[in-house]
Amino acid sequence: MTSIHLPLAMTAALLALGAASAQAAPHEHSAFVTDYDLDKDGKVTAAEFKTVRDQRFAAMDADKDGVLTEAEYVGEYEGRLTAQLAASNESAERKEEQRVRQMRQAHVRFGVLDSNKDGKMTPAEFEASGLRAFAEQDGDGDGVVTAAEKKKGD
Repeated sequence: MTSIHLPLAMTAALLALGAASAQAAPHEHSAFVTDYDLDKDGKVTAAEFKTVRDQRFAAMDADKDGVLTEAEYVGEYEGRLTAQLAASNESAERKEEQRVRQMRQAHVRFGVLDSNKDGKMTPAEFEASGLRAFAEQDGDGDGVVTAAEKKKGD
C-alpha cells in the first residue's frame, strides 16, 4: 500500500504547486501593463484585459471548436516562448534549460486550468485564470492596473 501512496502524494504535491503557479500572474507587473494596455494610456482596464484574453483564446483555438486542447494551449505558448528565447541574450544552454522548464510548466498549467479534467479548456475555465491574474495585478482593487501600483502581496 505504501508504494501506491507515495506516487499519489507526489502527484498531489505537484498539482498543488502547479495550482499555485497557475494562479500567479502571467507577467511581471510592467510587462503586464505593456501587454494589455490597448490604448497605450499607461493603464489596463478590466475591459482591455478581457479583450486581449478573448483574442488570445480565439487565436489559440486552432480548430475553432470553442475549446482549447492541451496541444493548442501548449503549442501557442511554445511559439511565444520560442520567439522570446530567440530574442534573449542568454547562453544557448540557459535558453534550453528555460525552454524545458517553461514547457513542462505549460503542461502543468493546462492540467490545473482544465478544472473539470475533461482534456479541454473552455472559455470559462480560461477566463477564471485571467480574473485571478488581473486581481493579483490590481493591487489597489480599483479595476485598473497601472505600472505605478504594486501587485497584491508586493
